[in-house]
Formats: sequence, structure tokens, C-alpha cells
Amino acid sequence: MSKITVQNADISVVRFNEQDYISLTDMANAKESESRAADIIKNWLRNRYTLEFLGTWEIVHNPNFKVVEFDHFKTQAGLPSFVLSASEWVEKTSAIGLMVRKGKYGGTYAHKDIAFEFGSAISVLFKIYLIEEFQRLKEDEQKLIGWSAKRELAKINYRIHTDAIKRNLIPDKLTPIQTSILYANEADVLNMALFGKTAKEWRDENAHLQGNIRDYASINELICLSNMENINAIFIHEGLSQSDRLIKLNQIAINQISVLEKVNKRSLLK
Repeated sequence: MSKITVQNADISVVRFNEQDYISLTDMANAKESESRAADIIKNWLRNRYTLEFLGTWEIVHNPNFKVVEFDHFKTQAGLPSFVLSASEWVEKTSAIGLMVRKGKYGGTYAHKDIAFEFGSAISVLFKIYLIEEFQRLKEDEQKLIGWSAKRELAKINYRIHTDAIKRNLIPDKLTPIQTSILYANEADVLNMALFGKTAKEWRDENAHLQGNIRDYASINELICLSNMENINAIFIHEGLSQSDRLIKLNQIAINQISVLEKVNKRSLLK
């Protein structure tokens, strides 16, 4: 579950069947008190235009939608006695655009297409801000996915890097403690080349933070780190000394970060 804030109201967003659903209950609460939220949703559902929209959306997206039941509701829409709840709509028509959840995060949720339409029942301005905040949420999620992918790539290349250390730098008679020290030292070769400090130096400077220096790296730094791990593995296989590797890796880091930042600036200009 994620949250977006629209005109000082917190709106829940959940993923269901790989689709985004937005809480109509939270949206209705932005207009009225919690006790009135259900009535606002019911009044919106009994509107003929709303039913036309919901039914058409289901016909387009839901092969199991019960059109006969939909037609039955449509003939009653607009009558003073007609009342329809989200639960009844879902149950009778097998609709997938609306979803009713119980429990702590319960309420009526709607597929984003339908939720945007419901936004008009709150206000036009609310609908506009809702769309903008939802788009911002999706952009932030994509950035996080990109960062996570780069972090995982760095982890994979770290395995390649440690394998090169194991094959070429660790004598058979070293104890496990000595081996772990060697691994740490080699990791700090990369840290020094890219960040200009060891992992311990970073921890001493950032004692209030959790994680390690690489958890706080930018996407560009993670890309560069991933490349450097592969390059350092090659240098180790070639028998270069640690000091020589550090000098070469630092030069590579400076060059790659410079190139990546220029690429980012060109992308932003576009």
C-alpha cells in the first residue's frame, strides 16, 4: 500500500492483480466526514452516467462481466427508489473495476481510471490534483525500481569480484578471519576509488545512519561501481598490485561519473 496526499487528505493506493486501485472511501472522506463517505459513494453509483461509465469500462476490460445484470441496473438508474452499493455492483455483475475490502485498511477501492472519474464527484480541482499526485507516485516508484535494479546488479558483480579475489589473492592457509579481512580490504579498494573513503570511515562519519556506504550511493555511482567490480576482477586476474589497481580504478571512476552526469544533463534538457 502507498499513500498520496491530495489537498491535505491522505489517499490509499493498493496493487491488485498488477493494477493500481485508489481508495474511494479516503477520497470521499476528503469531502465529508467518515460517516458520510459511504453515502457519497452510493449517490455517485446510482447516477446513470456513472453506471454507463462503469459498465463500459467493464465491457472493455473484463471478459467475465455480466452485461445482463448491468442492463438491469441501468434501467433503474435515476429512479428515486434506486440505491446501489459497491458490494452489490461487484457481486451481481462480477465487476473488477471496484473492490471492497474489510479490516484495518478497509473501504471501497476503484481502478485508477474509475477513481479519477470519481474525483469529479469531490471537485474538479481535487480530480486534477489527484491525477498529478498519482503520476508523481508512479514516477517515484520507477526511480526506486531503477535504483534497486542497479543495486542488485552491483551485488551480482560483487560476486564476480569476490570470486576473483578467492581464486587469485587468497592463499590456502589463511584462516576464515584473515580471509574476511582480505575481502573487506578489496571492497575498500573500490570504496576509495569511487567515494574517496573506506567503509569504516563512512560509518564513523555517519553513525546515525543505518546500512553502509553503498546503500546511500546514487544511481550513477552504483552503475560506476558495477563496472569497477568487473574491471577490478580483470585487474586481479592480470596480477596487478593493489596500489596500481587503486590508481587505475580511481581514474576510471572519475571518467565514468563525469560521462554519466553529462548523459543525465542531456536527458533533462530533452
